Amino acid sequence: MTQYRIEKDSLGEVKVPANALYGAQTQRAVENFPISGLKPYPAFVWSMVLIKRAAAEVHLDLGLLSPEMARAIMQAGDEILAGQHREQFVVDPFQAGAGTSHNMNTNEVIANRANQILGFALEDKGKPVNPNDHVNMAQSTNDTIPTAIRLGALWRVDELVATLGTLADAFTAKAREWDDVVKSGRTHLQDAVPVTLGQEVGAWAKAIHRNIEKIEQAAEGLRRLGIGGTATGTGLNAHPEYHARMVAKLSQLSGLKLSESDDLFESMQSHQDAAFFSGAIRTAAQELIRIANDTRLLSSGPTTGLAEITFPAVQPGSSIMPGKINPVMAEMLNMAMFHVMGCDQTVVLAAQAGQLELNVMMPIIAHNLFEAMHVMIGSVNAFTEFGVRGLVANRERAEGWLARNPILVTALNPIIGYQKGAEVAKKSMAENRSIKEIVVELGYMKAEDVDKALDARQMTEGGIQGVSGGG
Repeated sequence: MTQYRIEKDSLGEVKVPANALYGAQTQRAVENFPISGLKPYPAFVWSMVLIKRAAAEVHLDLGLLSPEMARAIMQAGDEILAGQHREQFVVDPFQAGAGTSHNMNTNEVIANRANQILGFALEDKGKPVNPNDHVNMAQSTNDTIPTAIRLGALWRVDELVATLGTLADAFTAKAREWDDVVKSGRTHLQDAVPVTLGQEVGAWAKAIHRNIEKIEQAAEGLRRLGIGGTATGTGLNAHPEYHARMVAKLSQLSGLKLSESDDLFESMQSHQDAAFFSGAIRTAAQELIRIANDTRLLSSGPTTGLAEITFPAVQPGSSIMPGKINPVMAEMLNMAMFHVMGCDQTVVLAAQAGQLELNVMMPIIAHNLFEAMHVMIGSVNAFTEFGVRGLVANRERAEGWLARNPILVTALNPIIGYQKGAEVAKKSMAENRSIKEIVVELGYMKAEDVDKALDARQMTEGGIQGVSGGG
């Protein structure tokens, strides 16, 4: 049995695997770009197929495609959107500029599947549905790929937001649980006035909610679609109603809130909306790194570090040191977020690399934007489930560090003044004696007044300690 069939494109004949739904241009891309072994992200496949499926229905309504042909294209698109034929999308992310190879991979797969639906075999000559003339009708790589980038990001933005929201909720639950664990605050990695562990962790939750707000705000710009600009933004070869009808049809099919572009030329030339959205993801990654590092610091030890919290033991921590347990989920999150920030840098560099009417770096914008979202969703889910939910507070350790903290004298500033407070703190550290003992010895305050002013829990609630109406 022949293992290949002959397909033709404008350059001539190409051998294509016999059972492949794709055709000559896809095969050329497979041969030309054996770069990474990676395949397009599902978001990129979904978004491009959605565009083709919507276009077929719009052109049916406009009377530009026969009902038989349009419905075959629509059925082929629906099959792929439902998860079938995904193995047919084979073009490496590092490919010809602008994404022509990915566009033609999509066109060819849909065309060949539509022809099968119409009763034609892959090897038949004279198949009626043509990838360029029919599946790609009124389209160009130059307007479909920018639209697909926007749709693909919006496809997962709710999942990304929900994932971050779940992490924030997990920290909020821990904050409530640990509200009564009073501990030493730390600034410059040095002892500072008291906080509760709940306050510390609650701030992490709030920071994540701030990141969610930024991501949602940035996503709004992605809803503006430039489909219909065709090759340069003029809309050449597209019906005058095509742009508006496509935005409405894509909204209907996707369930996404989408809007028409007010300048098709800008929508093709500029990728600032994708870069802005990527930047919001980068900012979230930056914040998650900070939070992961705080959890690593607070869990350091268990005997020679802070050890105020403990991560669940999900795996042995050393191949040579028995019994060692590491904060592996926080370490994983760090590495994942470094990768996400690298993806953003690629998006930024690619977004500024457009010239005149087109940015030919779109394939790598798409790949890195979708990868950043994919990696963030997966890593944050794992960090939440296998790390944060199992965190345990070590109350005795936290309160023990606080008891030895000479900076508690700060609460006495309104009573004895900063200079005397500094004198007490230095003497306390030098002689390894308590603040209370030194203050009373020096005659600055009575013992009962010191006890009242140095109520650590009261300090975490603000105000002026030891003064009527304070605290």
